This record gives sequence, structure tokens and C-alpha cells, in this order.
Amino acid sequence: MRIWVDADACPKVIKEILFRAAERTRMPLTLVANMKIQHPRSEYINAIQVAAGADVADAYIVDHAEPGDLAITADIPLAAGMIEKGGFALNPRGELYTSDNVRRALSVRNMMDEMRGAGVVTGGPPAFNQADRMKFANQLDRFLTKHFKEQQS
Repeated sequence: MRIWVDADACPKVIKEILFRAAERTRMPLTLVANMKIQHPRSEYINAIQVAAGADVADAYIVDHAEPGDLAITADIPLAAGMIEKGGFALNPRGELYTSDNVRRALSVRNMMDEMRGAGVVTGGPPAFNQADRMKFANQLDRFLTKHFKEQQS
């Protein structure tokens, strides 16, 4: 299993949680972005810089991920691609995507895109806060604990 991070928009505090988790669990973690991403020196952490462009990092992650891998992303199409491939996706606010909720999220995302295209101002997500950080850390811990139990069985 590998953790893939859609690193262009991932909050720094979430990356720091992921760096500690990769070290603690000795799980490979790969940051993918269209710019150089700073990360600690570690045999478990690496970064890949892809070309600039919409969804280039997302496509790289889906193309290189294996079933059972986890993607950290707020990008719903990337989350859907991971689930379709047999992987998992967790957003930085701590929501673990499933085949059911990712379909609903895609529908809402598409509706919001249409509304924005029609000139309706919809605003963005609320500011990232301490509760989001804690929800993410807890969900990641539950996911990794469950994954290790399944590997040992």
C-alpha cells in the first residue's frame, strides 16, 4: 500500500500529519504536484513533479496507483478514479470517500459547476480549521489501523 498526496492544494498541516504517519507506519508516501514540494528526508517519503496543467497530477496518481492505495485529495474526480481502481480516497477535511458518497459528491460538484457557469455566485468551502485537522488525523489513524489489521490477517 502507498499513500498518494494530491499535493498542489493540500494544506501544509495535513502534509505534516501525513509525514509523521509515513514514518510511524513505514508506509510509502508520494507527493504529486506541478511544482517542487518540500518534504522531510525519509526513505518513506518522496515527491514527483509533473507538468503544469489541469488534472495532470490527478491523472498521474490514478495511472500509478494500485488497488488498495490511498489518495489524499479534495478533488472529487480523482477520488472517484481511485475508488474505481480499487483504491481509497480521503479528503483533507477527514471525509473517507466510498463508492456511494463519491457518486453523490460528483453530482453536487457538477451541479455547482453548472451554477458557476451560469453566473450564480456559490462561494467556496469554509476556511480550513482545527476541527478539520483533527477529523482528518482521526480518520487517517482509523484507516491505517484497519489496513494493518487486514494485512496481518
